[in-house]
Amino acid sequence: MLSRLNPTQRAAVKHLGSPLLVLAGAGSGKTGVITHKIAYLVDECGYPARNVAAITFTNKAANEMRERVGKLLGGREAKGLTISTFHALGMQILREEATHIGYKKQFSIFDTADTAKIISELLGSPDKQEIRTAQSVMSNWKAAFLTPAQAQSMAENEDQQRLALLYQRYQETLRAYQSVDFDDLIRLPVELFQTNAEVAERWQHRFRYLLVDEYQDTNDCQYQMMKLLAGDRAALTAVGDDDQAIYAWRGASTANLSNLQKDYPSLQVIKLEQNYRSSQRILHSANQLIKNNTKLFEKKLWSEHGPGDQVRVFAAKDEENEAESVVLRMLAHKFEHRTRFADYAILYRSNHLSRVFEQQLRTHKVPYTVSGGTSFFDHAEIKDLTAYLRLIANPDDDPAFIRAITTPKRGVGNNTLEKLATHAGTRHISLFEAAFEPVMAELLQPRQHEDLITFCNFINRMQSRADKEPCNEVMNDLLDAIDYETWLFDSFEPKQAENKWKNVQDFVGWMNRKSEADDKNMIAMTQLIALLNLLESRDQDTDAVSLSTLHASKGLEYGHVYLVGVEEGILPHERSEEPEQVEEERRLMYVGITRAQRSLQISYCTRRKRGKESAGCDPSRFIAELPQDDIVFAGVTQVGSAPAVSKSEGMDKLAKLKAMLGTA
Repeated sequence: MLSRLNPTQRAAVKHLGSPLLVLAGAGSGKTGVITHKIAYLVDECGYPARNVAAITFTNKAANEMRERVGKLLGGREAKGLTISTFHALGMQILREEATHIGYKKQFSIFDTADTAKIISELLGSPDKQEIRTAQSVMSNWKAAFLTPAQAQSMAENEDQQRLALLYQRYQETLRAYQSVDFDDLIRLPVELFQTNAEVAERWQHRFRYLLVDEYQDTNDCQYQMMKLLAGDRAALTAVGDDDQAIYAWRGASTANLSNLQKDYPSLQVIKLEQNYRSSQRILHSANQLIKNNTKLFEKKLWSEHGPGDQVRVFAAKDEENEAESVVLRMLAHKFEHRTRFADYAILYRSNHLSRVFEQQLRTHKVPYTVSGGTSFFDHAEIKDLTAYLRLIANPDDDPAFIRAITTPKRGVGNNTLEKLATHAGTRHISLFEAAFEPVMAELLQPRQHEDLITFCNFINRMQSRADKEPCNEVMNDLLDAIDYETWLFDSFEPKQAENKWKNVQDFVGWMNRKSEADDKNMIAMTQLIALLNLLESRDQDTDAVSLSTLHASKGLEYGHVYLVGVEEGILPHERSEEPEQVEEERRLMYVGITRAQRSLQISYCTRRKRGKESAGCDPSRFIAELPQDDIVFAGVTQVGSAPAVSKSEGMDKLAKLKAMLGTA
């Protein structure tokens, strides 16, 4: 089983005597090490699959691991393995231990859009920046285990005091809804393990061996969860790369690498330095750049892929010229080497930089995908409507109940929901079922009770129609009954409301057409939407150029990478003033470089628009840190001079290549 691994990878798989940190450089086969170690534990060391857990950060990584382990072990032996994200594991723990934290098993999980909605209502403001700031601050407080009371006592000014009070009301609202947010999925299990030894021991006994992927991305909360699950046995392998730690802004802590050494004195460290992805010149650039950072562990990537092409640094006269140059060069390269569009990626520091590249790609009819783009089904207005559809299809869907009954508002507030949730939790029934229990008439004011029952009766009426009547009739009556269009225009700026209503009309139109074509009623269509949403979140294997932020590109690889907008103020970001912030930006550049397999172009503008004005730009300091002998420089030689390759020359070269391929 281990014959395909190199000696260092094999050593990492077979090491079991003490806690292990595997420092896995970019492209060094870390997923192979984790999956082979899982298979080795089950196949060679006699661990039952149900006693092994591998934790990672994304569903995509977990799915890939599950698939690879399944192939190594064969289906039956892999049965019972836990391979999941931190959040999915937290959810599993909370569902099984819900009674210990005062929740019912069917608690709701609110995503970022759901929590933004709550915060907006508590603030009495639709200001997106204010909402994002509040989300970020409260997320960091939760990661640091700060209660609302502690946050209030530590507040140093009026703004912090206001946010701490908001935190208190936010937590009360979540509790009233019998809901948790993403941070709670980690925080609550940690607090439970810390306060209930019996529960902690039960989970430590379940997981006899623990593997953690992307260890450098763990925050304090996730580190505590890992440590508590590992327990005194400390049968643990952590796999990560300190050079790819790029998530400090969302609470990830590189200090967790030194915490491992401190908390586990017998820790062994194995470095994976052979890279299977990139040419030697690309790796030389990455190594030269990252050695400018202070490091806990020294590591140097190497490859057997040969020297490869020189790294190209292109100076563009402005962003239009940069985008045009990248797209024309990419097309010429594609025709010359007969590659696929999917072999190319354009990577940038911030989302706003993608617009001009998208325009050029559309102009030249180049298919492309933008990573992190919003799924149609993730728009708030579509989620509002699907909440009604989910509730009509399944009245026991508590998250759908809460969203539907509060959007638009219909006289049912936190007080009503809190009493309803408490009663439902005591009886272990859904919120919908609890609403009809006679005791609710005593617990609520007559008006509150009437509003609640009116809503539930409406859902029942729609459910009885949804099975029998054509989808379009039920959908249109539903929209009329909840008066969603009026609510949108009352709640948002006219332009925003218009866009949202258009999305609703597009969605309803699609529902009606699809239901007629497939002869499906509204209940069947609701199940189809859930399936489509799941499918849409998976990566489609389309032949298209990838546009991606550097953060979103981590873990991916491409034949040919164009790293754009590499200027002071962009990369490193203008808000990166402290040395540790600049080091994180350097790691971000390192991540971008190490995505490339065969060729890499880095570009920057000598002038860039700032609002309506155009201002001069300086190339990023990181370009000067690259090995200059491995670089070929092109583009403008000074501000205002002509580009090295004009548009007409580029188009001419492209036309000749097309003609050559056409006659070949």
